[in-house]
Amino acid sequence: MSTASNNVWKEMFLEETLCDAVIRVRDAEFKVHRFVLCNPSAFFRDLFLSDQSSGQQVYSFPDLSRNIMELILEYAYTSSVVVTEDNVVELLAAADRFAVPGILQACCDFLQQTLCPKNCIKTWKLADHYKILDLKEVAYLYILQHFEEVVEVCADFQQLPVEELVELIRKDELNVRKETFVFEAILRWVKFAPEDRRGYMGTLFAHVRLLLIPINYLVETMCKDNLVRNNLQCVNMVISAMKVLHGSSVEMPLTSTRLPSHVLLAIGGFEDNYPSDKMEMYNVRKDCWKTVYKNPAPFPEFSGCVYLKGNIYCVGGCHADHYLSSVIRFNLATQTWKEVGTMHKARCYVSVAVLNDHIYAMGGCNKYDTFKTAERFNPDTNQWTLIAPMYEHRADAGSATLHGKVYICGGFLMDDALSSCECYNPNTNQWTLITHMETARTAAGVIAYKDQLYVLGGYDGRRHVSEVAAYDPLTKCWCMLNPMIHSRSNFGTVVLEDQLYVVGGFTDDNDQLCSKVERYDGNTKTWQVVQDLDSPRGAVNCCVVERIPHAAAFVS
Repeated sequence: MSTASNNVWKEMFLEETLCDAVIRVRDAEFKVHRFVLCNPSAFFRDLFLSDQSSGQQVYSFPDLSRNIMELILEYAYTSSVVVTEDNVVELLAAADRFAVPGILQACCDFLQQTLCPKNCIKTWKLADHYKILDLKEVAYLYILQHFEEVVEVCADFQQLPVEELVELIRKDELNVRKETFVFEAILRWVKFAPEDRRGYMGTLFAHVRLLLIPINYLVETMCKDNLVRNNLQCVNMVISAMKVLHGSSVEMPLTSTRLPSHVLLAIGGFEDNYPSDKMEMYNVRKDCWKTVYKNPAPFPEFSGCVYLKGNIYCVGGCHADHYLSSVIRFNLATQTWKEVGTMHKARCYVSVAVLNDHIYAMGGCNKYDTFKTAERFNPDTNQWTLIAPMYEHRADAGSATLHGKVYICGGFLMDDALSSCECYNPNTNQWTLITHMETARTAAGVIAYKDQLYVLGGYDGRRHVSEVAAYDPLTKCWCMLNPMIHSRSNFGTVVLEDQLYVVGGFTDDNDQLCSKVERYDGNTKTWQVVQDLDSPRGAVNCCVVERIPHAAAFVS
């Protein structure tokens, strides 16, 4: 029905004019129009068509509350419904019962948008009960991808039947940083009702990938646990695993690593002192790199790369002495490139960031000038819009977004490295200078991590540095943190599984290309070397993408 028609019917409903039926629920009754209820509800259409009696017929639903029937009638008369955390379960049941697909979809949208570690199992169960396959799949994947958080905070985890727990922990897609967590999750589930559940210990334990667990954990923790020691099947599996880890030829199932929920992509840069055509992927579960894509031509040099909604955008840069205003977009699903909206200005050594589904390009330079201008790209309109200029001209600066603002740090102007930093507020279209860094640097990595702005490495005008500083927007102060193991500049920086990664770059006095990759744990405040890139690469761009659905073809 049209909006005008809806308004007329709603007014007649409120005035109880020309009503031809009565809906009676547990604590109220409503005079309604059969015609209006037939439109959104197959249930009421069949009910009314099967009853051709004249006069106001009464239809009783004593198990239904007034609030829920009010919402159903509101939808029938206005085509809108307000779904909340308090009413979604009961409203979903009513929408299913009365065959109201519009309300059913509104409930599904709400449940999907509010998925979190605390409610995902409940949503999975609801979707299964009402045979809502799309929502069930979304909730199931969410549980797999957020398994560690789900185990910690979701009360429904303890109530899972053993069959459903087995189905989760057997999956390659189960996202756990350490296999020991799977074992500890099993213990938590069994110990919730030990008398009833200890008999399932062997069934569950068979799905722990023991060869992925350090041998000292097997000996010091697993072998000493009473639930393991008192189960012969568990003991035999641990013994077999220890034999394999000690070099025995004993065969052991479940040696494959689990699949990560996100992967790190390293794009372009310089390789063997020439622009690279390569895209490499890092699998955090296997601690290995592999080439997943080769571009028909080298990627633009000193461009900026960002990831947004299943696409990688390469912004600006240069080819030899040709400076680029162009932007190319790589669709991960189809593995195809497309040129999108062109910037207002050609920018090499450009700084890029993503905020609120928009791409920001700031500063940069061409053969003659260094810029302080900045612009913003809207993928929906394919248009770039100039925003307020920065205070400083700068190129090769680091940029990131934090708490709804865009930050840019350092860079160079002429031959000088800069220590100045600015932040942009999109609500006011204004830049604000923030506290200068203690060390001027260009080509540094800048990233938001644990509610602070991290600036890592870079070039201070004399040497490549390893220093790391963090800026706290609340105190407006910088503090020095543990330095990287290797000094570097023009490198990739990302956060993956709550750890900070630095990838490749230039190092040493001769601008030597670097293959070293390190990760920083903000909880222990320590750096660790991980697997090198396949070959040294400088000025490499990095981003993190979801394995499902965007990078599934890359991971096996």
